[in-house]
Amino acid sequence: MKMNWGTFILGAVAGAAGAVATQKYVTTSTYASADKALKEVKEAFKAEGPIDGSWIKMKPEPYKKAGINKLVYKGGVSRTIGQEREQYEFIADSHTGTIMDVYRTY
Repeated sequence: MKMNWGTFILGAVAGAAGAVATQKYVTTSTYASADKALKEVKEAFKAEGPIDGSWIKMKPEPYKKAGINKLVYKGGVSRTIGQEREQYEFIADSHTGTIMDVYRTY
């Protein structure tokens, strides 16, 4: 039985191209935008009053709590109520942008 090298090479190239395209799709589509998570938090805080500032780490980082292992974005919001400055931090799921936790810092 004689092997057809042209068909073999064509199949290998097509397989490699498919693998590269799949990897590119998975790595670019598995994370929600950090800006999306920050926008969601800011809208929730603005519903209760003005905010002074906000921030978010653009690179997801590991988060482990109560058996949950995820990659998350961490950020914060500050505002002034009367004479008191309040600062909050939040944790958002990096895959969906959903806010997982918000807590006041002192």
